Amino acid sequence: MPHQFSRFILLAVIISLLLTACGGSNEPTKGDLIVYVAAPLSGFQANGGQTVLGGARLAAEEFNRSGGLLGYKVVIVPLDDESDSDVALSLAEQVKAELAAGKRVLGLIGHYNSGQTIAAMEIYKDLPIVIMTPTSSETSLTQKGYTNFFRVNASDTAQARVDAAFLVKQLGAQNVAVVHNNDPYGIGLAKSLSDELGKLGAKTATTIQVAVEQSEYTKEVEQIKAAAPDAIFYAGYEVETPYLRNAVVKAGLTVPFMASDGAFLSATIDESDGAAEDMYLSGFAPAPASAVDKNWIAAYQAVEYRNPETYSINGYSAMKALGEAVKQANSIEVKPVSDALRAINLTTPIGQIAYDTSGDLKEQRIYIFQVKKVGDELEFVQVPQ
Repeated sequence: MPHQFSRFILLAVIISLLLTACGGSNEPTKGDLIVYVAAPLSGFQANGGQTVLGGARLAAEEFNRSGGLLGYKVVIVPLDDESDSDVALSLAEQVKAELAAGKRVLGLIGHYNSGQTIAAMEIYKDLPIVIMTPTSSETSLTQKGYTNFFRVNASDTAQARVDAAFLVKQLGAQNVAVVHNNDPYGIGLAKSLSDELGKLGAKTATTIQVAVEQSEYTKEVEQIKAAAPDAIFYAGYEVETPYLRNAVVKAGLTVPFMASDGAFLSATIDESDGAAEDMYLSGFAPAPASAVDKNWIAAYQAVEYRNPETYSINGYSAMKALGEAVKQANSIEVKPVSDALRAINLTTPIGQIAYDTSGDLKEQRIYIFQVKKVGDELEFVQVPQ
């Protein structure tokens, strides 16, 4: 009996060791591999930045459950740029210093806004890491010869082309009031939109600049009314849009109102006091509910303890593309990974990711939404294009 018991214990130990070995084979063993996520994580755009961070975290967790990347554990390190270009520049210097100190860094997902990306790329361009922006759309970013820069979203040129066509061809607009905020994103997109309207034979009725975070629009609405437009376009963020829309509605202006991707967040609805209903928006991603299944949403909730929002799938897709490029390159060095990204053809929740030589998507996708009442709630409803 003791002999049989000993054999039983020995067998149990062997099975336990085998199970541990099997489980261990899926655990990263080479140490940490850092991926920074640079976005506004405090202040007026904190919600948008958090959506990107959550998506990147989920993708990193998926890689780590399958052994990591080439045996390295992907560690997401958040960097809060506060929607401030000076802060972004300071963070870029911090990344540079950490690389010099020997940190093992694969890349950076960010920044969220074009202004911060433009500022930080002056440093990132010379660092041995890959930069993947999930949302920065300023067209010139991919026209400066950067060899380590990619984006998973369309450019402002593509957005302006699609938005202008929607205004003119689907809404019948011929005389559009163009309002924009005063940062590089708003200024650049407004100019591109006016150019595209002209190509379609439509006119810009008036161009009005407002401040980032502005909430009072009495004067601007009077200017819009005086121009007698048949549509209004706003290039800016979710912190301005609901207040501008509310002022327009209260002034009795009933012409179609469209806002850019920067406003495609729930705050545009939540802060509008109901005025967002029937307005249009463009976005760089489909609504998460239409792009992913319930298992993905549950996995995201387990990581973030909140529901995915507009650009969660952008952060996720950026991390997925970066990780798959590492696998294809069989390297974590910047040049082979960048070369692999230029050759990649990857299916993600935001669609197919395949790059041209500049780091832009070969197929640049823009989605149009309208705010409609679904049951008792206002929601973004995708519009056929």
